[in-house]
Amino acid sequence: MGKKNKTELWIALVAIALVYIVVIILEQTMSPGNILFTVLKKGAIYSLVAVSMNLLNGFTGLFSLGQAGFMLIGAYTYAILTMPVAVKLSDQVYKYYDCIIHFDTGILVGLICAGIAAAVFAALIGLPVLRLKSDYLAIATLGFAEIIRAIFQWNTLGPVTNGANVMREYKDLTSVVIPIINVRIPPTLFVFIVAGLCIAFIVLLINSSYGRAFKAIRDDEIAAEAMGINLFRHKQMSFVISSFFAGISGALLAMFQYTVVASQFKSAMTYEILLIVVIGGIGSISGSCIASFLYIALSEWWLRGLDMGKFLGIDAPGIFRSGFRRFIFSIIIMVIVLFFSRGLMGDKELSFRWLAKKLRRKRSGEAAAKGGGPNA
Repeated sequence: MGKKNKTELWIALVAIALVYIVVIILEQTMSPGNILFTVLKKGAIYSLVAVSMNLLNGFTGLFSLGQAGFMLIGAYTYAILTMPVAVKLSDQVYKYYDCIIHFDTGILVGLICAGIAAAVFAALIGLPVLRLKSDYLAIATLGFAEIIRAIFQWNTLGPVTNGANVMREYKDLTSVVIPIINVRIPPTLFVFIVAGLCIAFIVLLINSSYGRAFKAIRDDEIAAEAMGINLFRHKQMSFVISSFFAGISGALLAMFQYTVVASQFKSAMTYEILLIVVIGGIGSISGSCIASFLYIALSEWWLRGLDMGKFLGIDAPGIFRSGFRRFIFSIIIMVIVLFFSRGLMGDKELSFRWLAKKLRRKRSGEAAAKGGGPNA
């Protein structure tokens, strides 16, 4: 690693550390009910699932629309495993069924099992569907997500999934503590830690030999196969790893929402995640993260006043009414797509070298303008 790369790495690590320090300070100084924490937690969760989808769509070139289904599997697995035995045996949650799972696990085990369960399902359905390409693969994975949502609401599986009823009383973000010393971890910090570690693993994977193989498959499958890359094995690896982290993000979403019901994980959720990936830039990890926080901030915070007749201090109930937020939000998305056809970041990553290049170009442009142009 060169001297410049080492310097950039250290700067990036310091910047990341500062982000976590800011999160800790905010949680110690602001009210837990502040909507900022909702944006931060949900933004971090959506960043993870968007990055996992980008690994598949942007870096491997597989057009999959099954993320909501894998999130559902992860959410239910986590809820079932971490729900206390006393709750399972009572009628607090399983009112119409007798729960057949008479044990519970900790939060960390529940998160890992949520990812493993989603990965196992991905490995099984990947055997037939990964031989499909383009739109056919998208339709097959979207169909899987809808089928799995219907199966989890099936009354026959009620003793496990509670049918179409709500799952609750499992370990949520307020239950997170450091083992042995029993020190409580702030909820937003915990979500950032889990999402950050998972995204870091995906970044390392993309920069490894496997990541280069994924990109080769994306660019040209015939050339990749000629180079000795096993197409199906690498596609399945990307599909399973992407599903694993989608399962973990589903578990985090369950912890954030305090309740889980299968009807929440509709195809519209997958479309939201795909929209975030497209806005951020297909093939850009940092773009997916930035777009996730922007998307959640716009939909959950900045434009929320439009549905209540107020916006930026303007009280106009005759103009701003219920549903107007989605109208404005759609216009913003259209503007972004029109002026940033490849997304906010394209296939580039946010780095200090990238920022330096942008600043140099801006300064050279300003200097040329002052001097009467480059040919003056």
